[in-house]
Amino acid sequence: MAHPAGHAGAATAPVPPARPVPNATMRELRGGLSPAEFATVIRRAAREIGEHVSCDARYIGRVEAGEIRCPNYAYERVFRHLWPDRSLADLGFAPRSAVRRRSTARRPAPPGHPPHLDPHHPDEENDDVHRRTFLTGGPTALATVLGLDGPARTTDPLLSPTAPPAPRRVGAADVQIVEQAVREIRLADDVHGADTLFERAGQSLRNAYVLLNEGEFSTTTERRLQSTAGELAISVGWLAHDSNRLGDARSFYAEALATARMANDPALEAHVFCNSAFLARDAGRPREALRAAQAGQAAAARLGSDRLLALLAMREAGAWALLHDRSGCLRALGRAAALFEHGESDADPEWMSFFGEAELAGLEAQCWSALGEWDRASERAGQAMALQEPHFVRNRALYTAELAHDRLGRGDLAGAAEHGRAAVGLLDRVRSARIRSMLAATATRLRAHPDVPGVIGFLHAHDGARAA
Repeated sequence: MAHPAGHAGAATAPVPPARPVPNATMRELRGGLSPAEFATVIRRAAREIGEHVSCDARYIGRVEAGEIRCPNYAYERVFRHLWPDRSLADLGFAPRSAVRRRSTARRPAPPGHPPHLDPHHPDEENDDVHRRTFLTGGPTALATVLGLDGPARTTDPLLSPTAPPAPRRVGAADVQIVEQAVREIRLADDVHGADTLFERAGQSLRNAYVLLNEGEFSTTTERRLQSTAGELAISVGWLAHDSNRLGDARSFYAEALATARMANDPALEAHVFCNSAFLARDAGRPREALRAAQAGQAAAARLGSDRLLALLAMREAGAWALLHDRSGCLRALGRAAALFEHGESDADPEWMSFFGEAELAGLEAQCWSALGEWDRASERAGQAMALQEPHFVRNRALYTAELAHDRLGRGDLAGAAEHGRAAVGLLDRVRSARIRSMLAATATRLRAHPDVPGVIGFLHAHDGARAA
């Protein structure tokens, strides 16, 4: 996209963008790890020092390409923790003062508005501020950030003798802010669950459509922004699903599907169908779940991601299980396992970072549970718990609640109480109405068995958590 020309009467011409210099040092430090694996190392290091960064393969790519000339302060602290004997210069970055001087050379902004974000030289510090405004600010705050808070347009020359200023052009850096908002919502959900995030994420989605409806952009930027807004709608839909707002979730997924169709984006379409199948399964609509899972596989067929096809096959297996079609379920499970064994690839969507061996085991446990094969369900739920990384607190709570349910199904009341109490112990860090509903169902069935060891303890813990 061409850079906007300087304002008339400006004393100096705008500084042309310099070509990014690849960061060979960071590439060398990555070694044989994939960008996604290296991003996991950085996120883990951040957690060790109580820092939060939304590092992913895309961020690693930008660092190695030299697009990020100097990391923000959060990343700097993490890098110094990982490599305490190296300065930022030793890691291949430019001095922060040099980056800030470069940022002041961008085209001037109208009075009262923030500077334009040059997509070729994103200002990491400003990106962080703008992203947080996008996540938490209301429409007025976002309009100020985007320079969209001027007077409303009018086509009546009598009411508007001078044309009002047009909204400033939305570019790649603005889209990156929306993309990062999606990542931060997903990361926060992995740790905390949906209930505390739903309203904030809903505001973020409304803000994204302010960009689409009020900004001006190139055709390329418009398509990218449409796809990103669709991903955000899916994220908000999932938060609604996990908060037991199933009707809201279905509405958000419908909006995301419409956006995918308008943008002609099969990857986004496959993601919508994947989540829609899961929602329909939880809502007790197995035929709809089956159709959505199969439609998702058709959309994903040419994307080159075996892991995505494996997840969609697991969604199909879950639908067959609810229909009590064991043979259909087994065929889908076999396909999913074979595709999963092909391993990760660069074609795997960013949002699929949760889909590892633990999730595969957890989804299979749900299939055996629906088929009433409780021993197999318990075995796979136990494996999901053992395989899950500790920082995915929400999923640990989910798999533990699933195991309590499965132990109950096989008649192991003491085991159900034990695992139910363990899941309750995680609820102070997780806000998921869906998980609480699972535990409430287990508690209801165990109330008739107060003499079983552990049941009273579980019920007291459960009732106390519910009251809190």
